Amino acid sequence: MDQIRRGIRNPLLIGRQLNKLYYSYRGIKSHPGAVNFLDEDWDNLIILDACRYDSFAEHADLPGELEHRYSLGSATPEFTEKNFAGRGLGDTVYVGANTWFLKLQDEIDAEIHHFVDLQNGDHDVTWVDKGLKVVTPESVTHHAKRIQHEYPNKRIIVHYLQPHHPFIGPTGQKHLSHQSNSLMEVFREAGPNVNRQQLWKAYDENLKRVLETVEDLHPELTGKTVVTADHGEMLGDRHEIVPTRDYGHPKGIYNDTLVKVPWNVIETGERKEIIKEESREQYVESEAVNEQLRDLGYVV
Repeated sequence: MDQIRRGIRNPLLIGRQLNKLYYSYRGIKSHPGAVNFLDEDWDNLIILDACRYDSFAEHADLPGELEHRYSLGSATPEFTEKNFAGRGLGDTVYVGANTWFLKLQDEIDAEIHHFVDLQNGDHDVTWVDKGLKVVTPESVTHHAKRIQHEYPNKRIIVHYLQPHHPFIGPTGQKHLSHQSNSLMEVFREAGPNVNRQQLWKAYDENLKRVLETVEDLHPELTGKTVVTADHGEMLGDRHEIVPTRDYGHPKGIYNDTLVKVPWNVIETGERKEIIKEESREQYVESEAVNEQLRDLGYVV
């Protein structure tokens, strides 16, 4: 009933639900070309949250070869479930500004050697501003460099929050809300004074900022580094089945805008000699994790 009421208030939700129903009715659970990222060949995996392939191709100026992959999920929880479920990854350290792995690890029976929780841990981090508890991408880079030296024989995952909203560039700071809303609601609440072009500009500012710090990070990483995304982002694009516009990254929809992601391969020196060890225990305040996910517009 709540979904019906929201749909009446927001017709965009009706189109989203119709597209979800198509994939569900057809039994489609991922893009036909999707791969498990953990099975791919890399030493370091840099994840840009909600990064579109086309935007990355336009703005990134990284060395190496740009390819693409299709993600198993169109939202971070689905990406996490489908890549990590049942995995015992004693050879992997995860540096995270996004905490979905911590939220789901018990439910999906997943383990890694160590998770560096930059949002809720006792690490020295910088925030975008005092009222917005979002770790700056530069702070993520700082800790990724530290972890690279601390764990030279581990695969390393570095998960930045950007270009996912909240938008931290000048356009986003001026025009778009930083409250706990989905991107669809952020755009709707901005009203008629903000158009799709300004939304794109805010998104690109987030992307450019995180790319700048990735340029600083990748030379410090040893071996084969891949820069990718967990999923894409709809910025007023139309769905492929029922061609309504949408904003954000709804779970369970597998169009190219949502699941075609960059796969930029950078080779730096010799490959790592990866050593697998037992996982370290994690002590996580679950409500702190839930609060951060709600701040990103997720229902937890």
